[in-house]
Amino acid sequence: MAKIALVTGAGHGIGKGEAIELAKAGYDVCISYCGSEEQAKDTVEKVRALGRRSMAIKADLTRLDDIDPMFDTLEREFGNIDVLVNNAGITKFMPFLEVSPEMFDTITNVDLRGTFFCAQRAAKDMIRHGTRGCIINTSSVHRGTNYPKASVYGPAKAAVYKLTQHMALELAPYGIRVNSVSPGYIKVTDPNVVTDREKMLVSRIPAQRTGQPEEIAAAVLYLISDAAKYVTGSDITVDGGQLLPSAVDNTYFK
Repeated sequence: MAKIALVTGAGHGIGKGEAIELAKAGYDVCISYCGSEEQAKDTVEKVRALGRRSMAIKADLTRLDDIDPMFDTLEREFGNIDVLVNNAGITKFMPFLEVSPEMFDTITNVDLRGTFFCAQRAAKDMIRHGTRGCIINTSSVHRGTNYPKASVYGPAKAAVYKLTQHMALELAPYGIRVNSVSPGYIKVTDPNVVTDREKMLVSRIPAQRTGQPEEIAAAVLYLISDAAKYVTGSDITVDGGQLLPSAVDNTYFK
């Protein structure tokens, strides 16, 4: 019987790439979405085209009341969860002096609180069924460096990075592994459209290109595989070297 994975926020972007690659690896994949129903349907169709079961559940992870029904539906329709990929997140940037309480809550409620309570519910289900499962949280390169206008997003992702370690410690006795991935600049828009901002960002990435959702999915697939069964509380940074420290601009090396 196929293992079952839930990927949150998988209607598009990184989550969509993760859902498709999980299906290729033999997983039945349930996705959650909060935005476009059409995008979510497209992800489901692509997973099903690979011969795997799939369904989309609408869930607003800023609302804790949406979390339990999402997991209840998954268990009722699919069975016991084996893998949770906490992908859902909000990326918003604003100068520190202009951040409103509403914006602060919107970002942290999804990026941190939603991640926390989705993981908690998944872990409870895994323990109840005796499943030695895996939980993958999504941090960011923003956890390890400082960018202007990221005074909410950066600390929220740093908290996810640290949360992963605490979860790994407490869930290890149950055979549940918890790890995180920290994406750098990942291209989720039309690959044929390159903005001036993107050119500027790429110029500061040692790999001299943007990442692809499938490259984040590859890290996830490793972390949930038997090859990583002794890996917990760890993070894989997938950023083309973006976090590598340098006292000079990359143009120095050209």
